[in-house]
Amino acid sequence: MAKIAAIFQLLDKKVTVSSHRLELLSPARDAAIAREAILHGADAVYIGGPGFGARHNASNSLKDIAELVPFAHRYGAKIFVTLNTILHDDELEPAQRLITDLYQTGVDALIVQDMGILELDIPPIELHASTQCDIRTVEKAKFLSDVGFTQIVLARELNLEQIRAIHQATDATIEFFIHGALCVAYSGQCYISHAQTGRSANRGDCSQACRLPYTLKDDQGRVVSYEKHLLSMKDNDQTANLGALIDAGVRSFKIEGRYKDMSYVKNITAHYRQMLDAIIEERGDLARASSGRTEHFFVPSTEKTFHRGSTDYFVNARKGDIGAFDSPKFIGLPVGEVLKVAKDHLDVAVTEPLANGDGLNVMIKREVVGFRANTVEKTGENQYRVWPNEMPADLHKIRPHHPLNRNLDHNWQQALTKTSSERRVAVDIELGGWQEQLILTLTSEEGVSITHTLDGQFRRSQ
Repeated sequence: MAKIAAIFQLLDKKVTVSSHRLELLSPARDAAIAREAILHGADAVYIGGPGFGARHNASNSLKDIAELVPFAHRYGAKIFVTLNTILHDDELEPAQRLITDLYQTGVDALIVQDMGILELDIPPIELHASTQCDIRTVEKAKFLSDVGFTQIVLARELNLEQIRAIHQATDATIEFFIHGALCVAYSGQCYISHAQTGRSANRGDCSQACRLPYTLKDDQGRVVSYEKHLLSMKDNDQTANLGALIDAGVRSFKIEGRYKDMSYVKNITAHYRQMLDAIIEERGDLARASSGRTEHFFVPSTEKTFHRGSTDYFVNARKGDIGAFDSPKFIGLPVGEVLKVAKDHLDVAVTEPLANGDGLNVMIKREVVGFRANTVEKTGENQYRVWPNEMPADLHKIRPHHPLNRNLDHNWQQALTKTSSERRVAVDIELGGWQEQLILTLTSEEGVSITHTLDGQFRRSQ
């Protein structure tokens, strides 16, 4: 058995993104989320190491990463570690030691921002250019490719023609964000957090100033907009543009979200796995960048996990409706309206069935009044009585006919807390020989073969 296990280990292999392979790149706050991302269809995962990552509270130990790598490689998936902060002089040597340690764990690439890393004495590990590098021009993309970056993530603000021009001018694999939060500024070029609080976004400690409310006044001091989230953007969603992005040269499709929870990563990874698989199935010139087949035990929906509204931003053309100005919170989907408000319950009319545990809310001007449904009781056709588990302090503000939203679908969410996906790699097993020698050949679905022989006296079973 030990020898057979060793053969399966030899079948584990890393797959480089070639011109026809599409890589789904998912985020992971920790190793547990990374494993689930891979099981739900990610071809690669990016994750923070022990230090120097651009997400201050999303670091992981070398031990956790070392244990994650062989799990990923079992499926031909890759592990990219973020080392994408601007470094101070006294951090260069510690960063160099960390890079060596990460290389020894077997990670596939580092995502970096600071060009000083190119001057360090580091092992031969792949370098990917971070979103913090603010890659908007052919010239910058070509420079990064020429100095050795094998994969570059382009600025979210680019359109299809700009992406295509960069792809045609460089040998580096083109990576592009297809889902998740959008910054109001160019990534890597925003200094509002540091200016206001001393916390630098380029050091992994953004204060999220763009999600705060602001009052806008004209040159006469008159209020134009009061306490609105004027810098808060909707979330990126490129579901409708995947085919066009492929044609423009994108080969790595990146999901934002190293602060996101397990359910979010499972759901969004599964959604884009299904979308990309459908394109691959339809077009004969494409393949996925890792091995195996993924089966999901739930129906993915980008609407049911955190988002601030959706936009495809500037991919096709510049648009005006890109802001989430009313609230930076997750409001969810409209499900009906309030009929009556009582001391300990609400009566509502709905377009979707409700369940105990649902998260519901009402948007009142700039304020979200939300609660969890402790108990729901159907009182008529499309009508429910809802008892919150804790009455919101602002319940008195809710009035009949206020629109009702659901930002937590309890029954759907429960499916994600269980085993929600399975990923398998097909292996053909051929056993031959007999008499004085057994010959065992294992061949993966991608044609990688291992043959092992065992000498001895053998007879066919009777």
